[in-house]
Amino acid sequence: MKFKIVAAIFVLAGMLFIPVNAQVKLTGAGSTFDYPIFSKWFDTYNKMTGIQINYASIGSGGGIQQLTEGTVDFGASDAPLTEQQMNNFKQKRGTEVVHLPIIMGGVAITYNLPSVGQGIKLDGETLADIYLGKIYKWNDPRIVKLNPGKNFPNKAIIVAHRSEGSGTTFIFTSYLSKVSPEWAKKVGNSIAVNWPVGLGAKGTEGVAGIIAQTQGAIGYIELAYAKQNNLPYCVMKNKAGNFIEVNFNTVSEAAAGAAAHMPKDLRAVITNADGKNSYPICGFSWIVVPKDIKNYQHAEALVKFLRWAVTKGQNDATSLYYAPLPKPVQKLDLEKINSITSNGKKL
Repeated sequence: MKFKIVAAIFVLAGMLFIPVNAQVKLTGAGSTFDYPIFSKWFDTYNKMTGIQINYASIGSGGGIQQLTEGTVDFGASDAPLTEQQMNNFKQKRGTEVVHLPIIMGGVAITYNLPSVGQGIKLDGETLADIYLGKIYKWNDPRIVKLNPGKNFPNKAIIVAHRSEGSGTTFIFTSYLSKVSPEWAKKVGNSIAVNWPVGLGAKGTEGVAGIIAQTQGAIGYIELAYAKQNNLPYCVMKNKAGNFIEVNFNTVSEAAAGAAAHMPKDLRAVITNADGKNSYPICGFSWIVVPKDIKNYQHAEALVKFLRWAVTKGQNDATSLYYAPLPKPVQKLDLEKINSITSNGKKL
């Protein structure tokens, strides 16, 4: 009997150390760009705290829509909300939306051309003309001139792009709009555009699938997916005139000046950035949340997770081919997170 009583006391004592919100289940939706690191974070955080976070990798546009409708606790997007989207959010949810840069990553221009191999060099105007349909053969003189010593086949270029609203598309078209006046005029920059040519696929996974299965294909995907699928990727000419490979160091250089010039709402776009070694097609990805959250338990759990993600969680970035947030950006994030309330009450 004494043993049972003592055992019961230890069980009760142990229960006292279980976090109050350990059984809270949070939901999120959006960016496929973020999915590799989110999978790691959510698993690690669940083991640490017992909090379960379910995430639907449906594209940035879908994440923004679901957050606006109030069907998820947070959205994830590689494109900041537009003024119209923010106004729509405020009308429907009765509160403002908060943008939190959560990670940085590079968009790799990947291709399937086994006879040529790794490291095709491209500049922005040539890439834009490929996506405009003006360059449609791999042995086009402009591609050949950028790549002395490489032997390109007389093979059609199969352009791949996202079919749904996508933050990766926002980053990619932001870059093309900055380097090609024709692209800016005819197509523009958005999470979804009217593509002049190409095959559409849903999600980064879909675009990676087209490229992997189709010789002659070219497409834009987050670097982690290129690595996971063993796809070669282009070395891109940057604003300074240097050919730069995408990796966390070159993405970090592109973001180096971001904190000093970060707008108050943290919606900074860093494509085609200054810097000798800056990779030109990269950006922040944001978690977007309501400034005031009705459900206190969910608000408390979400805020605690966000504080962890923008600080200690950044340690997982480079192993998954992302760039960690600069310390000044982490500080700005924490200030924003501290402004989140539940029914007007500070958390």
